[in-house]
Amino acid sequence: MKKILAMVLALVMALALVACGGGNKSDFKVGFITLHDENSTYDLNFINAAKAACEKLGVDYVIKTNIGEDQSCYETACDMADAGCKVVFADSFGHEPYMIEAAKKYPDVQFCHSTGTRAHTEGLANYHNAFASIYEGRYLAGVAAGMKLQQLVAEGKPAKIGYVGAFTYAEVVSGYTSFFLGVRSIVPEVTMDVTFTGSWYNEAAEKEAANKLIQGGCSLISQHADSFGAPTACETAGVPDVSYNGSTKDVAPNTYIISSRINWEPYYEYVIKAVQKGEKMDPDWTGTIATGSVELTELNTDVAAPGTQEAIDKAMAELKAGTLHVFDTSKFTVEGKALDSYKADVDSDEAYEHETEVVSDGYFHESEFRSAPYFDLTIDGITLLDTAF
Repeated sequence: MKKILAMVLALVMALALVACGGGNKSDFKVGFITLHDENSTYDLNFINAAKAACEKLGVDYVIKTNIGEDQSCYETACDMADAGCKVVFADSFGHEPYMIEAAKKYPDVQFCHSTGTRAHTEGLANYHNAFASIYEGRYLAGVAAGMKLQQLVAEGKPAKIGYVGAFTYAEVVSGYTSFFLGVRSIVPEVTMDVTFTGSWYNEAAEKEAANKLIQGGCSLISQHADSFGAPTACETAGVPDVSYNGSTKDVAPNTYIISSRINWEPYYEYVIKAVQKGEKMDPDWTGTIATGSVELTELNTDVAAPGTQEAIDKAMAELKAGTLHVFDTSKFTVEGKALDSYKADVDSDEAYEHETEVVSDGYFHESEFRSAPYFDLTIDGITLLDTAF
C-alpha cells in the first residue's frame, strides 16, 4: 500500500512539474522551495529568477511556495526528488537543516540552499550554499540615500536615518552596516537607528517599525524585511525610503528612491548547466557585480536628489576596480576603536565560535571565506533600539 501511495504521489508531482514548466517538455526537472509567495518581495525575487533561468535553459520546473522553516521543507524536498527533480533549491536561511537532511537521503540529487552557512564544512558532495556580495549593492543604495539625505539636511532635516530589520542575524547586520557606510560616504555626520521585527515577513510589524523610526526623527528609512509595510508607512508620512529585493515604486511613488537586490538567475543557470554536464560545483558560491548577481533597480529620478546616478556610477566603478572596499576599516570604529583584527564565525557550529581572522589589507573581508555574510559588529554611529530578535 505504501508503495502504491508513493507512486501516486510521484505521478502527481510529475504532473505539477510539467504544468509549471511552461511546456518545455524536458527530461530535466528542477524544484524550487520558497518560504513565502509572490506577495513577499524576497520570495518574488527568487521566483522570477527561477522562472527566467528554467525557461531560458528549456527545463521543466515546479515552485512550491509558503514552505516553512520546518519539517515541511524536508518533506517537500523529498517529494521533489521522488518526482524526478535533478536539483532542488530552497531560499530561506532556516530551510538549511532540512535541505541537508534531504541531501543525505538522496545522494544522486543536488540540493542547493540560498543564505546558508554549512555546505563548506558539511562534507556532502550534493549539498551547496550560495549568496552574493549584496553588501556592495546595499552600499550603492546607501550612496543614493546619502545624496537624498544631503539634500534633506540642507533643507533643515536631521542627519538621522532609520532601518527596519527582520532579525539580528549577521546577514541583516552586514546589510544595514554596508547601507549606512554608503550613506556616510556622502553625509559623514549621519547616524542611524535600527529596529527589528522578529519576522522576515510581517507587514503590520514592519509598518509599525517604520512609523516608530519616523516618529523618532529619522529623515529617511531603509529595510531588510520582505513586505510593503515600511514603504507604505514612508509614503503616508512623506519620508524617502530605500527598499530591498525589488522596486516598491508602485506602492510608494512619491518616496521610493532605489532598491538593491540579488539576481539569482546566474546562479540557477550555473547549477543547472553543471548538473546537466555532470560537472563538479562549488560547495559555497558567491555571486558578485561582475557575475550579474548584484543589481540596483532603476533610480526613481522623481524622488532622488540631483547627481545621484553620477554618484552611484562613480562608486560602482571604484568597487569594480577594487579601489573601494565597503568595510574599509579606516571608515568606521567599534566602541571608539579602530578595527585592526577580528575573528568571525565562519565555520558554523553549536558554540558559535569566532575562529576565522577576516581583517587584513585595511578592510573586513566579507563573504570571501563563506558566501553567507558574517559581519556581525555594531559600529559607532548605529544605535540598536531593540535586540530581542
